[in-house]
Order: sequence, then C-alpha cells, then structure tokens
Amino acid sequence: MAYLEFDSLSKSFPGVRALDDVSFGVGEGSVHAICGENGAGKSTLLKILSGVYRQDAGHVNLGGEPTIYKSPYGAINAGVAVIYQELHLVPEMSVAENIFLGHLPQRAGLVDKKRLAERARRQLGALGVNIDPWAKVGRLPIALRQIVEIAKALSHDAKVIAFDEPTSSLSAREVEHLFELIAGLKQQGRVILYVTHRMSEVFSVCDAVTILRDGKQVATFDTPENITENDLVSRMVGRSLNDIYGYRPRNYGNAALEVSALATQALAEQIDLQIREGEIVGLFGLAGAGRTELLRAIYGAAPRKGMVSVNGRSLNGSPSESINSGLMLCPEDRKSDGIFPLRSVSDNVNISCRRRLSKLGFWIDDKREKQNARTQVDRLSIRTPTLEQPIGLLSGGNQQKVILGRWLSENVRVLMLDEPTRGIDVGAKREIYDIIYGLAESGVAVLMASSELPEVLGVCDRILVMREGRLVGDVPRSEAEQDNIIRLALPPSTEADF
Repeated sequence: MAYLEFDSLSKSFPGVRALDDVSFGVGEGSVHAICGENGAGKSTLLKILSGVYRQDAGHVNLGGEPTIYKSPYGAINAGVAVIYQELHLVPEMSVAENIFLGHLPQRAGLVDKKRLAERARRQLGALGVNIDPWAKVGRLPIALRQIVEIAKALSHDAKVIAFDEPTSSLSAREVEHLFELIAGLKQQGRVILYVTHRMSEVFSVCDAVTILRDGKQVATFDTPENITENDLVSRMVGRSLNDIYGYRPRNYGNAALEVSALATQALAEQIDLQIREGEIVGLFGLAGAGRTELLRAIYGAAPRKGMVSVNGRSLNGSPSESINSGLMLCPEDRKSDGIFPLRSVSDNVNISCRRRLSKLGFWIDDKREKQNARTQVDRLSIRTPTLEQPIGLLSGGNQQKVILGRWLSENVRVLMLDEPTRGIDVGAKREIYDIIYGLAESGVAVLMASSELPEVLGVCDRILVMREGRLVGDVPRSEAEQDNIIRLALPPSTEADF
C-alpha cells in the first residue's frame, strides 16, 4: 500500500505547464527515484509536496488522506521534509540550533541549552555521526551540513523525506555514507523520494523510478531491474543519446593559456600549466584538492603570485582584465557566483558585454541587448518563455547555458569551467558538451574542472590531476584510464583502501 500518493497532480505557470496529470505512489520503507531532464517538473513536484506551491488540480495523499498545506510549516507538521540541493540552514547558527529551529527546548521562557545539546547529540548519534552541537553550520563541510539537514527533518519525526540531488557535492566516500543513512531510514519505514541525474544511483539505491518529461509522467517502474540505463535515459530525453559524451577530436594551435609559478594561499605548491588553442583539458581531483582555488587564482578572483598570460599577453590578476583579455570563468556555484537570480535572462546574458553594447559607453541600448540575448538563446537552445523571464526560474541546465551565453557575447579565447554539468540532466549535459566541442573547434582553449571522472575521461583531450593543492599528473587521453587517474588523485596512504 502506498503511504504517499500523487493523484492526477497538475500545475501551471505563465507560459509553462510544469506538471500535467502526474500520478504515482510510494510505500513505507521504499526509495522511489524521480528522473527527468531539467524542466521536466521534478522541482515543482517537490515544492507542492513541501507546501511551497499549491497544485492547480489533483491531490497529495498521506496515509490515504488528501492534504492541502497553507504553508511549508503545514507540510512539516504533517511529517514531510524536503532536503534541497541548496541546503536550507542558517550558517551563523550552531548545529543544535539548526536542527531544532522552530521548536527549541525552553526553560522559564529561555532556551534550555543543556537539553538542546543533549537532544542534538542524540539525533546525530542516531545517524552514526559525532558532530559538535555548538559548531557553526557555515564552517562544516557540505557532507556534514547535509547530515544536519537530515537530523533536522528527523527532529520533526518526518515520515516522508525527499532528497533533491543529494550527492552532487559529495566525494565518493561521503556518497557511500549517505547511502548507508538512506538504507537506515528505509529500514525505519520512512518514505523516501530521491531526485537524481546520476543514473547509476537509480539502480544502486532505489526500489522504483518515475520518469517525467515536459511535466508529463512518461512511465513508472516498480523496480529498476525492469529497465536498463540506456532505456531510462532515452525515455527521459525522448531520444537515444548512445554515447553521451560524443567526443570529437580536433587539431590544436598555439599556446592560449600559460601559467607559470602560480602561487596562492590555498595551494600547497606553485603551479605550471599550458593549454593550446582548440584543446580541452580536464582538471580532476578529489574534494579539497584545490581545483576551484586554482581556477579562481588564474582568473584573478583570489590573490596570487606568478605569471598568467593569454595569447602571450601577461595579466596582472583582476577579473576585469581577464575578461578584457578573453579569459572567462563559469563558477562552480552558479546560483551564488554566476547568476543574478531576480534579473532577467537578457540582463544575465548582457551583464558583462553591456560596456560594448551601450551608447557612448554608458547609455544602455535595449535594442542591441535584446538582439544579443536572442542570438545567444537561439544559439544555445536556452529554454525560456521570454527574454524577460527571471533567470532564477529557469532549470539548472538553462541557467548554465545563460552563463555560457554571457561569455560567448565576449571575445572568448580561454574558457574555464568549474563543474559545468553539476545538477544537470543527461540531455542538457550532452548539449553543453556539444557547445564545448564547438568552442574548441573554433580555437577556444578550454580548462574544465569536474569531480565526475567519467565526464573528464569522456570529454577531455588531456587530464591534469590535483592532489592536496598540488598538480601531480598530466595524462594524455590515450593513456587516461580510471584506475591510474584515481591512483594519482588519492593520497598515497589511502590508495590501498580505495
């Protein structure tokens, strides 16, 4: 019997049918995957479940009873918790305060700190972790913050727990621990929804899968064994992708990016590297290896010493000079560092090149900006109802393509991409890979940092491997195998345990 049921659920926004007659159920002690491309309706479904949105038609039933929440607090009281990819924690508050926020234990009208700490330790201990209850959440690594979010859900005795891309920022060992936690929740009889773009997780973690496409329910399979990974991908995107990476070899030109003796506080030693025109170079390493820190230093977003040059021109170390020289960075955290969520698609595309499109250098030319935004939207197949749509309402894949469109509006010579496909579905990934290949074929040098080793192996011409703030390997595609890349990335003391 299904404890959680979505019954003919529909939801529309201006110009968009986000959900269209979606129906499926999830039983107690079951993990149910929800898969689909960005914009398929997964986030809308979770927001209806959590009380953020109210459906236009249909019902959400819990234990056989229809529920209508007036607010997210109503969903929490009904035993529903959604753990989003962007965790909803207060960084300046302690672990204990975050777990029991809204129902802190009190004594004589004041917070009972002793009881608060005891309850927090007990809640965390049930999850198999030992975290200082008074540690500030903002100082914890992402994996521990996620555990705090789970403890927060369990503090409300949540019967239904939904995970939205829970492994997108975790290392391999952290993913294993999360899977153990989910297995424990399943044994307790919790109802688990699991949204992911990583197909392997559907088969290793979940008991059933529902596929959404363009707001419609394509199919629901009781067990993943009834569908292959290729068939799952094909049903998600409506076409066969075969080789998702679609690697395209090409010739290389002269050195486009040269880095010599680059040093920054976040790196353990000086870095030297070179990337040629038309070359796609991967930057791989485990969490904390220093990939993001290296890219930010090259770009000039962090203090640095050493030499960085683009096409022979030395840069002094500021983002504005990097942009003027054709060196661009698409950051790892696109929501915090890459987009202006409340501004339009057009504004986000034009924010950098506005200086070139304006009249007399300071008067905004709306006509030229709209023309450029339309060019990039068409060029990159960005799915948006209008150019004036706030970018925060677009899917992750389309947000990423808007950032790419921003840099394609410039005279890009070197493009650095930090986790370019994190949280993006397989169909949008293939589109972004094709954009990367097209840029490389036009002579752009690409440096791409990714924590997904299959992506680096599938897309790149050469792989640079980082370990603990050092560059420890430079492996050509012809010699790149998963085992030798992992061996380079792991600290020597842990190789035997991997």
